[in-house]
Amino acid sequence: MPFLGQDWRSPGWSWIKTEDGWKRCESCNQELERENNECNINHGIIVNSEDDDIFNPGECEFAAKKRKKDHFRKSTNTQGFYREKWIYVHKESTRERHGYCTLGEAFNRLDFSSAIQDIRRFNYVVKLLQLIAKSQLTSLSGAAQKNYFNILDKIVQKVLDDQQNPRLIKDLLQDLSSTLCILIRGVGKSVLIGNINIWICRLETILNWQQQLQNLQMNKQVNNGLTLSDLPLHMLNNILYRFSDGWDIITLGQVTPTLYMLSEDRQLWKKLCQYHFAEKQFCRHLILSEKGHIEWKLMYFALQKCYPIKEQYGDTLHFCRHCSILFWKDSGHPCTANNPDSCFMPVSPQHFIDLFKF
Repeated sequence: MPFLGQDWRSPGWSWIKTEDGWKRCESCNQELERENNECNINHGIIVNSEDDDIFNPGECEFAAKKRKKDHFRKSTNTQGFYREKWIYVHKESTRERHGYCTLGEAFNRLDFSSAIQDIRRFNYVVKLLQLIAKSQLTSLSGAAQKNYFNILDKIVQKVLDDQQNPRLIKDLLQDLSSTLCILIRGVGKSVLIGNINIWICRLETILNWQQQLQNLQMNKQVNNGLTLSDLPLHMLNNILYRFSDGWDIITLGQVTPTLYMLSEDRQLWKKLCQYHFAEKQFCRHLILSEKGHIEWKLMYFALQKCYPIKEQYGDTLHFCRHCSILFWKDSGHPCTANNPDSCFMPVSPQHFIDLFKF
């Protein structure tokens, strides 16, 4: 079976084991040469044709070269070049590598298009896009911009089809449209990469997406089996205690009167405040009722405006401190350490942005 070297500095050759030892796989080169021979044969037939008015040798030669490029591009895609879901983060030039790893390059290489299809990674990617929209939009290259908006388009279409997580996408589009309005009207004309008309078209697309999400109607599911309302109260209560976002609790409480009663439990909001905030922060923003009781629900939203809340994700990017590689944990990477697991550290969306600030 073919063997791919684990050294990220290798040129990407594939090797195959034979009776005489390991040899470099030449199947792609042989196929390309065979394709070139066919092009040369076809070119010879065209040149020797009697109808010189129809066949132009210069155009045929150009078509043959274009065909070679298309074949090479197609073959590199099938070989999996740049399909690895990891990237080497280097902040200085070395003998083996020249230049720097940019945010746009990492954004293109980490395969976010497939990550949004994974429910564990969806919230992580959306949060990352939101942070880029707020502060790093002008640092993206032209290719990274195209990839950014392509992924955003896929996210919006996924939400419209699945009708899940619309609030997250609405917040993302709101931040993105606000940033673009400021950049286009103000100094953005001198700092935005690309034609200003392209950015205006993108802003119009964003406004169209917002309108589609605003008109989104949830389909009523007809199910004669067991529903959420049929569960015992203690199970419903345990479900609410698993939520880490106050808005999710409020949304679930609007489903049935029973869930609304459980979502207003003071103990539930107290646990939520204790999970996200420190006790010193409670003392600075105490909100008491007329009877002298602490209004934990109001305190949660008051504290949320002043302090960041803890972020929870099903799966995140990880950074290998030994190899300086950023990767998806499930995908892994070619680590050269004796104990790779001790080198891995989870990377929050904000940490991901900070890795590329020089």
